[in-house]
Amino acid sequence: MSVCKLSVVVITKNEAHCIERCLRSVAFADEIIVLDSGSTDGTTEIATRCGARVTTATDWPGFGPQKNRALALASGRWVLSIDADEQVDAQLGDAIQRVVAKDGQGDNGFWLRRTSRFCGQQIRHGDWRGDRVLRLFRREGSQFSPDLVHERVLCPTPHAELPGWLLHDSIESMQDAIDKTMRYARLGAVRLRERGRGGLLSAWAHASWTFLRGYLIRLGFLDGRQGLVIAGLNAWGTYMRYRLAGRPPEHHHHGDSR
Repeated sequence: MSVCKLSVVVITKNEAHCIERCLRSVAFADEIIVLDSGSTDGTTEIATRCGARVTTATDWPGFGPQKNRALALASGRWVLSIDADEQVDAQLGDAIQRVVAKDGQGDNGFWLRRTSRFCGQQIRHGDWRGDRVLRLFRREGSQFSPDLVHERVLCPTPHAELPGWLLHDSIESMQDAIDKTMRYARLGAVRLRERGRGGLLSAWAHASWTFLRGYLIRLGFLDGRQGLVIAGLNAWGTYMRYRLAGRPPEHHHHGDSR
């Protein structure tokens, strides 16, 4: 039996429109783990067809805890965590395979450069300009933070950065954008409320700053109409997060999917 060197972990819910692109881009992995939250659109069937080992967990604990569940299913010495709406480009795929083959050469984690697309247009400025995310790491000694949203990998140093790009099809339609903005606002409000923050004044102040930062300071206007839309959506999401945090907690479930 061959030793599993690289596991890819993905959490999903109703990602039939993008999961095949994602999984095809990491076909070089020794195993692909998909942890699904109860998809009804054929996501799990597509993932199985692409060679993934699919497990279902319909109780939604938040992004960090769910990704730790997926991590617990992995057996590889190295783990690559990606989202269903992301793909690894050819250069990054080659770099990942070299890392795994050489067992990291002393590094425990690797940052991947990420570029986002909004309704098909690559975004080069504003709050969505290219960022980097820690996604490739040694399984032993690593875990995800317990955050309900905006979780991160907790991995021992040292870390390095890989060439190539993680391609992020973040938003495919305006309705998708609105739905995701509200979902993140609700999740973010929980954390703010726990810290005793929120309210109308905070909402206006933080939303105004979010818009100015994304559209002017970080040059979002250079992305044209899409830059304006993104800055507006980010400001609205910030406003709603602080407004909701200032209200009594809601007593209903909010599902997964980015």
